[in-house]
Amino acid sequence: TGGHTTEILRLLSCLSESYSPRHYVLADSDKMSEAKICSFEQKRAETFSKSQFTLDRIPRSREVRQSWISSVVTTLNSIFFSLPLTYKRKPDLILCNGPGTCVPVCLSAFLLGLLRIKRTIIVYVESICRVETLSLSGKILYYFSDYFIVQWPELKKKYPKSVYLGRIV
Repeated sequence: TGGHTTEILRLLSCLSESYSPRHYVLADSDKMSEAKICSFEQKRAETFSKSQFTLDRIPRSREVRQSWISSVVTTLNSIFFSLPLTYKRKPDLILCNGPGTCVPVCLSAFLLGLLRIKRTIIVYVESICRVETLSLSGKILYYFSDYFIVQWPELKKKYPKSVYLGRIV
């Protein structure tokens, strides 16, 4: 939602025209991000006339302050919806940055790779606000991502697989 969407759109603004089509996956209850994405894509279309994108929705995997037990059930539900979506889109690359919605999508893509259906590169960018500890999504996707990018040197020290690039958003 809000902050994560702003960060990912800043990253996307640096990508060339060859990163098209872009497929955005949102939590079904996230209206704010949809408006931000549509606005971003309208501006992008002014520069790149052949720019294409889609918006797909899945159930939210975890609400703020949701109990751990019930979040397992809601995350499994999100994975159930993510699998056919990921199979349909067969992305070459997933670029994500932290909202819980990215976890089921990345796990679905990882599973498709294990099944040799489609190998997807997963790039996770930890939020700029995560200075000393990883987010819950980061703690999970640290083990499944191909590239795990952090924006603070403290995190690079704690998580050796990560790539420290400095501030990128």
